Amino acid sequence: MKFNVPSKTLHSYVSAVSKVINAKNALTILNNFLFSLEGDILTVKASDMENSLVGRLPVTGAEGNGSFCLDARRIVELLKEMPDQGITFEIDDDNLEVKISYPNGLYNTVAINGMEYPETGEAAEGETLKFSAPTDQVMKGIENTIFAVGTDDLRPQMMGILWDVKPDKVVFVATDTRKLVKYTNGLIKPGAECSFILPLKPASVLKNVFGKEDEIQITVSEKSVQFNSPSFTLDCRLIKGAFPDYNRVIPTNNPFSLTVDRLSFITAVRRVGVFGDGGNGLVKFKLAADTLTLRARDNSYGTSGRESVPCQYTGNEFMIGFGAQYLIEIFSTISTTDVIMKLSDASHPAVCVPAENTPDSELLILLMPMNIVD
Repeated sequence: MKFNVPSKTLHSYVSAVSKVINAKNALTILNNFLFSLEGDILTVKASDMENSLVGRLPVTGAEGNGSFCLDARRIVELLKEMPDQGITFEIDDDNLEVKISYPNGLYNTVAINGMEYPETGEAAEGETLKFSAPTDQVMKGIENTIFAVGTDDLRPQMMGILWDVKPDKVVFVATDTRKLVKYTNGLIKPGAECSFILPLKPASVLKNVFGKEDEIQITVSEKSVQFNSPSFTLDCRLIKGAFPDYNRVIPTNNPFSLTVDRLSFITAVRRVGVFGDGGNGLVKFKLAADTLTLRARDNSYGTSGRESVPCQYTGNEFMIGFGAQYLIEIFSTISTTDVIMKLSDASHPAVCVPAENTPDSELLILLMPMNIVD
């Protein structure tokens, strides 16, 4: 078996595919890439038994067909340091000796038979739903929600992003009980209904690997989902169980409205937070007519911070507390110049929305307050 391929092209593919490989694998073979040559197409596959990612790229000078496994870390590091030029792979079909050569170098290793690589991915069971989506819109859904994914093993249904698929839109939802984000995208029109919870790891892989593709074909079955593009295919097992009823927890009547400049607010929270309690990150909001005062204190070190932020506020005067890190995450996710916070009192969640949503989309983020003693 033999083929030629540009080094940097192959490096970009193996780097992308390697994102699926775990730092520690129960099966040693999963530390390897599975290379398969068929005609003039080379496929590179990696898996962790729950998720698998395949990249496809054309090669030249192909001779023979077959499959073999090579150590993923070694291949990635070699290609990373290799100059941008064509390289040749020669694999002896009898003893699996591998020669990787280019004009100034020759590297030798021994492959593992590709037949030893475990079959990964589950066959689709029951009915499947297929639809296509513009890649940039899928990326927006993930980028707007991934920061709110839960990490508590006792609540596995929250350890992923809910895709609530409707005929004319997809609603992306994530929550860790402290914050909840709901992003509705009307530019994706599946034409059918279903829902599934995409785990955090494949969501991150999808975001990092598929970003340059124009369109993604999505196939949903009972236990798994497949994302397919001309260059990559990602298969992943879904999280079992039902996602919490997100619409039930979103307040429908928060009568008070606070509008602030997003960047000014973020920098003020960061400054005040420096002098607050690093453990809980509490920042107190004192709300009055067109005046927002931020306060933080750390009694252990005798430090405190206080700063006023220009705003537009309509509502009763009161005080409410939020975690500084949560505020920074939320206001960093929203991209508009101004952000609106809808409030009711110190014990009910705030609803954060952009001052203006883009056409065919809607972003809403809920943040639970923290208890304050004043």
